Amino acid sequence: MKLFWIVLGLALLSCKEEKKVGPVQSVDTELGLYQETHRPQFHFTPPEKWMNDPNGLVFHQGVYHLFYQYYPEDIVWGPMHWGHAISKDMVHWENKPIALFPDEHGYIFSGSAVVDTNNSSGFGTLDNPPLVAIFTYHDPVGEKAKKDDFQTQGIAYSLDNGDTWVKYEGNPVIKNEGIRDFRDPKVFWNNKTGNWTMLLVAGDHLQIWQSPDLKEWVKVSEFGKNQGAHGGVWECPDLFPLKVEGTDMEKWVLLISINPGAPNGGSGTQYFVGDFDGTTFKSNQKEHKWIDWGTDNYAGVTYNNVPNNERVFIGWMSNWAYAQETPTEKWRSAMTLPRKLSLQQINDKFHLINYPLESFDEILVPGASEDIAIGPKLDKSLTFDHFSRSEVKFKTSSQQFKLDFNNSLGEHLNLILDGETKQFILDRSNSGKTSFDEDFAKNVQTMPVPDLPNGEYEVRILMDWSSVEIFINHGQYVMTAQIFPNEFYRNLMISNTGETELELDAFAISPIKAIW
Repeated sequence: MKLFWIVLGLALLSCKEEKKVGPVQSVDTELGLYQETHRPQFHFTPPEKWMNDPNGLVFHQGVYHLFYQYYPEDIVWGPMHWGHAISKDMVHWENKPIALFPDEHGYIFSGSAVVDTNNSSGFGTLDNPPLVAIFTYHDPVGEKAKKDDFQTQGIAYSLDNGDTWVKYEGNPVIKNEGIRDFRDPKVFWNNKTGNWTMLLVAGDHLQIWQSPDLKEWVKVSEFGKNQGAHGGVWECPDLFPLKVEGTDMEKWVLLISINPGAPNGGSGTQYFVGDFDGTTFKSNQKEHKWIDWGTDNYAGVTYNNVPNNERVFIGWMSNWAYAQETPTEKWRSAMTLPRKLSLQQINDKFHLINYPLESFDEILVPGASEDIAIGPKLDKSLTFDHFSRSEVKFKTSSQQFKLDFNNSLGEHLNLILDGETKQFILDRSNSGKTSFDEDFAKNVQTMPVPDLPNGEYEVRILMDWSSVEIFINHGQYVMTAQIFPNEFYRNLMISNTGETELELDAFAISPIKAIW
């Protein structure tokens, strides 16, 4: 493999002055693991082969576990296993052996994991409570025979903090009475009822189940047959309480992934804000709300058992419309950055805020900040050795500007805020490799921003080798998208598209250290 590697330099060029620190080198060699073309440098990716949904997100004994849908034989989807990685800071990851393998009941599809603190399952002891994984069995034989009961729910337990797993001999713990898409159990301890609650998706709606011991389950309610977006199958549910910031009000948030049917095509994750009485979730929400308006944040769920009851979210950074075609060779797919979720009420509307964890700042190399002013209909050019592994951050009150990241090959990633239409636009149509699938860059991605503040707000852009994550007003509006430039972006053209002066305060470009 031939790769033009540009060693990270700390360089910022205004239109008047250029300063560079560190050499720019060309290396013509085979590069090792985690240095392959387009390999993310600060997002989680498997060492090799195919990955999709995050599973079993749980914190236990000082360790954050990330399990994930994994096929160890190829870089396209196949018989699903649970891959496994751990972290102590949600920034650096250690790869672990495969946790769960397919068996006579089928492939191991998506699910969750809990710490059974009271040993209600009897799998461990009070001194050594078990981790219990809850997952969907997918029987390919039944599917091929066109049966409707080929997805059931199983459990497994670990007594060594996730290193090894034993499947329950009584699996499956929930059988299927004839629902083709019956999967993705998310389980949590329910303080309102003093038992375990399971969320299951059943085609086009949610089912809620309860159990005293994680083995015997009974269905108690349903939600969503006539609410929410229904352009595709519902998947990967999650339900949790959040205090509305600045108040004593507590609301419950339900996450539901949907494929297809997302606002910019293919896969996406919607959310509902409502109330949960322990058995039934209700929401008066009429509009469709999305946790992320970009095309590449799907199947995300939150961690169980996190200290201080924080809600930490990770999504799969891809889209089923083209996930199996993206131009990587050794591995395929990445996870989003872990994000803290919070709930705000803005203009009488509930907004689910998602923003990178503070621990992410540990790998930032803070860049010098400056205030930038650009006159109406004028531009300003900046250069930087490695925009493709950087943070760009500034504050502004303007709602009319364009950011054009580009390289010497004429490839462009355009980010546009159009205050007249109250939309943020992401255009990757000429961002690099796009022809691998007709859906990848067919349309520009748009995000309505009707409740953006009239005053100053923050814009934060985190760009890795093959992705961009945009957080506006500290995560009020978010877009995540994959990009595959053939050469690192080294230029940024900032355009004032408005009729008044564009002011970007505390504008800074910060390099990001690799985590591998």
